[in-house]
Formats: sequence, C-alpha cells, structure tokens
Amino acid sequence: MIRVVVADDHPVVRAGIVALLQDADDVEVVGQAADGESAVSTVLAERPDVVLMDLRMPGIDGDAATAQILAVEPGIRVLILTTYESDDQILAAIEAGATGYLLKAAPESEILAGVRATARGETALAPSAAAALVRRATGAVPTGPSLTPRELDVLRLVAQGQSNPAIGRTLFLSETTVKTHLGHVFEKLGVGDRTRAVTRAMELRIL
Repeated sequence: MIRVVVADDHPVVRAGIVALLQDADDVEVVGQAADGESAVSTVLAERPDVVLMDLRMPGIDGDAATAQILAVEPGIRVLILTTYESDDQILAAIEAGATGYLLKAAPESEILAGVRATARGETALAPSAAAALVRRATGAVPTGPSLTPRELDVLRLVAQGQSNPAIGRTLFLSETTVKTHLGHVFEKLGVGDRTRAVTRAMELRIL
C-alpha cells in the first residue's frame, strides 16, 4: 500500500482528492492538512510514502513546507498538485525537493499514475513543469501574449474588482469598448472569464 498525506487548504478540493485516492486499491490516505504548518506536522507524525502538496496555503507555502519535511525526512516523496504553473513556482517547488509537479486540472488517471510513479521514486511532471525545467537548463526566457496598453489598463481594473461600467468611467470609455477590450484579453490569454483572465495574467507575470 502507498501511504499518502493530502495537503490542500480548500476543503472541497481536498475531499475530492482523498475520494479519488481512496478508490484505488493500492493507496491509503493516512492524513490530511489544511495549511502548510499542519502539513509538516502531519507528515512528520505519519511518515507517509507520498505527500500530495498544494502550493498556496495559509501560513507557509507548499514549497517551504516541502523543504521543511525533507530536511527532517529526506526519504519522503512530495508530489506538488496545484492550479499554479508559472516558471518561478515550478522551479521553487522542484528546488525545494519535490519529486513531481502536476496540475489539479489533470485527468484523475494521470494524478493516480503520478502518485504511483512518485512512490517508486520516479519523477512525475506536467508538461508545463517539464518545459520550465528545459527553459532553466537552456537559459530560454518564457514569453507570454502581448497585451496593448489599453488592454492592460482594463485588466488591472478588472483585477481590482471593478465592473465594466466602472472601468468605462475610469478610463473614459464606453461599456461596449470595455467589453471589446476584455474580449481581446480573453482571446489572447486563452481564458473564458474575468477571474481566470486575472489569475492567468498573474501566472504569466503580465500583472
């Protein structure tokens, strides 16, 4: 049996991950944690084979929790499971000692395969994580989509929580023009809503 601790600060997400793992015949969930500090204490108490670790949690982040765990128990393997995929976050997690890096949006079969591979000591990497490591090795600089200055102005105000009419008043634009700019932003970032546009822009370090 592969003994696993799941660390994620979102109860619904954590419950879904636990349910997925418990359905597997060869995996046993031996602990759960809702923040970085409890992740460290739970892992050191349970000594699991694998830790499924979110990156952004209250207290200490997943990469710092990973480093603390491995400083005490270097034999424990940590698999990052997160929604974030910027180069800095990927590299920080790998440099902290994580064995793998997968995205929560990955198919359930891929997540289970990643847990099993991590337990065997193999590396499980999402394509974006593998690409980040290649860029680090080759010295390549990641490039993101190019937004116009006005599109950036609109996106910054969206990030502040302003509505389209409020953005129009601030930038002296019609609401229709604001919607047009947002449509271009969505298309360039490959997203379908305001929230994802902001988070994607932050991942790409546009905002």
